[in-house]
Amino acid sequence: MKYDFDEIIDRKNSNSMKWDVKDGELPMWVADMDFQTAPEIRKAITERAEHGVFGYSVIPDEWYQAYQDWWSKRHHFQIEKEWLMFVTGVVPAISSAVRKLTTPGEKILVQTPVYNIFFNSIVNNGRTVLESPLRYEDGAYEIDFEKLEKDLADPQTTMMILCNPHNPVGKIWSRETLARIGRLCRKHHVIVLSDEIHCDLTAPGKEYVPFASVSEDCREISITCIAPTKTFNLAGLQTAAVFVPNEGLQSKMYRAVNTDEVAEPNAFAVQAAVAAFTKGAPWLDALREYLEENKQYAKAFIEENIGEIKPVASEATYLMWLDCRELLGGATELAWYLRNTTGLYVSEGRQYGKSGAGFLRMNVACPKEMLTDGLQRLKKGGLAYEEWVLNRC
Repeated sequence: MKYDFDEIIDRKNSNSMKWDVKDGELPMWVADMDFQTAPEIRKAITERAEHGVFGYSVIPDEWYQAYQDWWSKRHHFQIEKEWLMFVTGVVPAISSAVRKLTTPGEKILVQTPVYNIFFNSIVNNGRTVLESPLRYEDGAYEIDFEKLEKDLADPQTTMMILCNPHNPVGKIWSRETLARIGRLCRKHHVIVLSDEIHCDLTAPGKEYVPFASVSEDCREISITCIAPTKTFNLAGLQTAAVFVPNEGLQSKMYRAVNTDEVAEPNAFAVQAAVAAFTKGAPWLDALREYLEENKQYAKAFIEENIGEIKPVASEATYLMWLDCRELLGGATELAWYLRNTTGLYVSEGRQYGKSGAGFLRMNVACPKEMLTDGLQRLKKGGLAYEEWVLNRC
């Protein structure tokens, strides 16, 4: 089947958070695709809707099997049924884990720049954010292991939230890197909460490595959050999972998500997930090709037209991380200027941690025509911004 990712879907007046913007604005900020989900998933949801009764739901065996088969075939890792538990979302699961597996005042380590909502899950629950910045050299991000071990050795550090693949920088962590993280965290008695929601959105020919698959160290200290929502654009259906191999952590996490009441599905959550993982592979493979074309097109356009902005090399996600440090002024003010003069709405990097200052995050999961519009606005606004900064001096 041929899938039409060029079709522009009007999302205004659909209660879309992304598109709750002024007329003329183009939102390319939140990680939400502007494509319809796979037709096989839409069919499953429609059939469930036609049943007409939307009472309380249970988790059937086919839900477990769908996750198990997908991770076995796509990611070469066997998840045991007893490890899996349904949750309404990755963020609710992260917040539950922080709340129930750590105590107030303890430090939760994150590798910045990183998904900004991690900070909310930590701070809102009375814990302390410990930024352990990634090292950025020659246009690429790596882990500063000397700094990481020092931070993990702090007795107050009890949990690390790992982003695998890493949002916003698009990094796929290697097996060797993950194994080293696992050894250090086990040595220093730190639980690893691995957010792997972007795992299926890798560039064609690239594969991610599940953290828990790497070693006994990684398996015994980890809680992994997974979902079809980013991959198939289903975030609004609130359907996700966690898997926990270690029995002790498993028991604590089960208690956490049930105490917080984030372990019960809505009427469409199961059917959508099962359809995604059993029938969505062809659509996903086509999507990955389209996203990679968008990334390469955007990269070439920016390099040709706005040389002061440097796209960071990316192996995963549909988010582009743009190094704007050579532009006059600052990226925070640039994001404001772009939105107020061109209508282009992108995310400023500082919200992803201190080391995100000077960067912008841009979502390119949209039809090519829309992406072209966004890039033209970026060009127009970026060039005008420097002149505006100079005139203020």
